[in-house]
Amino acid sequence: MRIINKLLITFSLTGIFYLTSQNIHGQQPPQVFFTETAGAFPIAGKNHLPAIVIDTTDAKVVQIAADALANDVERISGRKPVVLKNPSKLPEYAIVIGTAGQSKYINKLSEKADLPFDSLKGTWERYIITQRKKPVRGVKEALIIAGSDRRGTAYGVFELSRRMGVSPWYWWADVLTDHHKTIMITADNYLSHQPSVKYRGIFLNDEDWGLQPWAAKTLEPETGDIGPKTYAKIFELLLRLKANLIWPAMHPCTKAFYHYPKNKVVADNYAIVVGSSHAEPMLRDNVYEWHEEEYGPYDYGKNRQQVYDYWKERAIESAPYENIYTIGMRGIHDSGIKGFSTQEERVAAMDTIISDQRKIIKNQINPDASKIPQAFIPYKEVLDLYDAGLQIPDDVTIIWPDDNYGYIRRLNSPEENKRSGGSGIYYHLSYWGRPHDYLWLSTTHPLLIREELTKAYQTGAKRMWVINVGDIKPAEYNLSLSMDMAWDIGKFQNGAAVNRHMKNWLAENVSKEHAGKLANVFKSYYDLAYERRPEFMGWSQTEPTRPTHLTAYNHFYYGDQAEQRIEDYQQIQQKVRILKDLIPAARADAYFELVFYPVTCASLMNKKFLYFDKANLYDRQQRLSARTYADLSNTAYDSIVQLTDYYNNKLADGKWKHIISMKPRNLPVFAPPKTDTIHYATATGWSISPEGDAFSADTVCSLPVFPAYAGKKFFIDLYLKGNKNVDWKIADKTPWINVSELNGTLDAASGKTDARLWVTLQKDKLPKEESLTGIIILKGNDKKYTIKVPVFNPELNSKHEDRFAETNGYLSVFAEDLTVSNSTASGLHWKNVAGPSHTGGALEALPVIAESDSGYTENRSAASVSFRNFTTGEATIHVIGIPVHPVNDQHSVRVAVQLDDGKIMSGDFITHGRSEQWKQNVLSNTVVIKLPVTINQAGWHTLKIYPVDPGVIIDQVLIDFGGLRQGYGVIEETRMK
Repeated sequence: MRIINKLLITFSLTGIFYLTSQNIHGQQPPQVFFTETAGAFPIAGKNHLPAIVIDTTDAKVVQIAADALANDVERISGRKPVVLKNPSKLPEYAIVIGTAGQSKYINKLSEKADLPFDSLKGTWERYIITQRKKPVRGVKEALIIAGSDRRGTAYGVFELSRRMGVSPWYWWADVLTDHHKTIMITADNYLSHQPSVKYRGIFLNDEDWGLQPWAAKTLEPETGDIGPKTYAKIFELLLRLKANLIWPAMHPCTKAFYHYPKNKVVADNYAIVVGSSHAEPMLRDNVYEWHEEEYGPYDYGKNRQQVYDYWKERAIESAPYENIYTIGMRGIHDSGIKGFSTQEERVAAMDTIISDQRKIIKNQINPDASKIPQAFIPYKEVLDLYDAGLQIPDDVTIIWPDDNYGYIRRLNSPEENKRSGGSGIYYHLSYWGRPHDYLWLSTTHPLLIREELTKAYQTGAKRMWVINVGDIKPAEYNLSLSMDMAWDIGKFQNGAAVNRHMKNWLAENVSKEHAGKLANVFKSYYDLAYERRPEFMGWSQTEPTRPTHLTAYNHFYYGDQAEQRIEDYQQIQQKVRILKDLIPAARADAYFELVFYPVTCASLMNKKFLYFDKANLYDRQQRLSARTYADLSNTAYDSIVQLTDYYNNKLADGKWKHIISMKPRNLPVFAPPKTDTIHYATATGWSISPEGDAFSADTVCSLPVFPAYAGKKFFIDLYLKGNKNVDWKIADKTPWINVSELNGTLDAASGKTDARLWVTLQKDKLPKEESLTGIIILKGNDKKYTIKVPVFNPELNSKHEDRFAETNGYLSVFAEDLTVSNSTASGLHWKNVAGPSHTGGALEALPVIAESDSGYTENRSAASVSFRNFTTGEATIHVIGIPVHPVNDQHSVRVAVQLDDGKIMSGDFITHGRSEQWKQNVLSNTVVIKLPVTINQAGWHTLKIYPVDPGVIIDQVLIDFGGLRQGYGVIEETRMK
């Protein structure tokens, strides 16, 4: 039978809701109706409220899922179905839930009702949802949910709940369910697929400022910690997200997972597989459990037997349960292995350690160690040991980590793909460490997640995905995206799929009516954070912790980069404020948690720093408005305090008290702005500041050169230095100059202490001269300023389609606007992708499984642009990319560049370890190759960029002819207009 793959969310005017997130086996997926519908099974019908039937000899998670379903039906309809455990006979109307081969009711129905359960045999976490009339004697109608295993059964139940309108985030984000008296469903042999990734789940990490204090003081004060009650809530969320794996919290503030005996029982009840992080071999939490005063040093060379027994003890305790054992060894917490002085010694020691751990597994858990899932995680220095020759047993899964900032350091080579243990990934959505933490808001770009996770899957990382979500709460959307990708990667083959997913998720969890607008806000929120995360706006670093600095945004050139960013954030902040009043009251808390708080606080954090920048810079200019911007910076900080207080103390009647900290680790970036360092203006009068000339207060000054062919605009700032009002006007100007305002008043009392005038050219009035200069004369209060307006107006008779030209000494072209020519003779080629990108689109060298190609032949795939230059001599080509790492150890991150028919130059984006360059790359999400060239002739030239290694992503190309200024972020394209 042909299996069709679809992704669709439909909200029908007839009251039907259905979410198609599965493969469809022959029939339409289950459809839920909220009105009486012929042929549909009544989950909560006008005349029937079917009982839910389970066999208690089935897995405990089946009972948990059945009880959850009963509660979900009550949430929607106000009526709660009874859960019948081991009834002697099935009721007339029944929802029968069970695992094929384990539930006597499912087995009986399979025999009598011609159910397609053969499709479940031997499969992993699959389920069937189907309805049957008179399936057995005494039953008029049944809805049957059967799983291939215990988790498959639970996933089938929670799939039904989700189709009825219960979000996986109903509890964790207060997504209240719409109320309907009637719930009906049609389902005809709906068979799910097997998950794309076998083990998929989360790592609770850096929980000190959110999850742990909230659990200890609010949810579970009787434990005073993250204990079984908290884990039960987490495990239910995981099941509803179709996840199956946990790496428990393990910071010093939290007692070890195994400290509380009920934790492992709860995990097993919810069918959650327990593993442990890269620093915690054999399910041991060394930070809490290794007591040096009792056990001696955590050193396998000096204290082998004690460490061995320590691991053995946990293996005995955990043996009855479903686990994944991390093998290898690092130091206590996140540090390298101790006690060995050379790399050769460390490799030899690690070989012995792994051999001993395998011996423990064979002796205490299963004589065939290959039957027990194990993971080796080459994180930080462990990768060096692996590259130095450490041999990993073939059945062990290699878990490739990212660089902590969302870029996977390495994936399988073709040879590694032959290993029976397969591979997986460990991926951060939250991080504590150098160069800077990002623990507060969740801002990893969804398009980066999609790019890196699909690349991982394509190169064979299919066995296990662990997502570091920190405290869970700030990462709701990105966690959903990651788990949906792990469940069905086929739906995420391009960036457009992420946009659809985001809109559908917002419709499900916040507002169907406003999902489109919310998705646009989310896109801007992630785009802006991809340029610079809110936590990185202090331009500081940590480990060691350093003070904050003024940002690198240019306030006086490129149209005022800082003001543009403030305006971009102000727009989305205003949108979420307006939408807040339009969201139904039942979703108000969910809206605050999922949208309003993160978007607004990201905006406020940026304003805090960018207003502080302006206060400092304008104070140097003696602007009266320096005080205003200092106040705005303080107000932004105070607003973050107020919103965080609301989150913790008032939201959802105090349910989330202690869950959010606006200052994790009390890093300098979170502190109030130090506005006491601003002196404030004590001068009198007024002055101007033309773009590009910030600190010369001359009465005769100049704007940058206007390229007549580029449609540029530049600004002139007018500002008060003292409290005396100024009536100003444009007393004179050259006729072909346009100014946005011709007169006005600077008035301290009204707060209008500054004015920004935008200057443009009236092109049709320009004289036909290559170089000319106009003037603007500004007068006010007996003071006069003359501003020169230089213009470059060459005659251009171009037939080139690209229409790019040097402007003010530089050229800028976005990668998506390069012309791509692909070769049929080579597998490696450029392809336009939606992201990750700073410019709206990028070019990626695909396929990621291709071989490197250094042929550079004329038939080779190339991305090219034709451009016009006017400056000759030495120049520098900047190829700006996204800081991805080599796909595997067979590749690097290279491109090749050719100007006209000149020599081909090779450049490599690669970084090594935690170099200073890597730190800057991950803070800015950019990487740059700079190549010097000599251009001896003005005119038209062609630049070509060839892919050399797969996975390379380029975002923008700049050529600096000597005019490129300091700034931050994207430099506008220099198009001819």
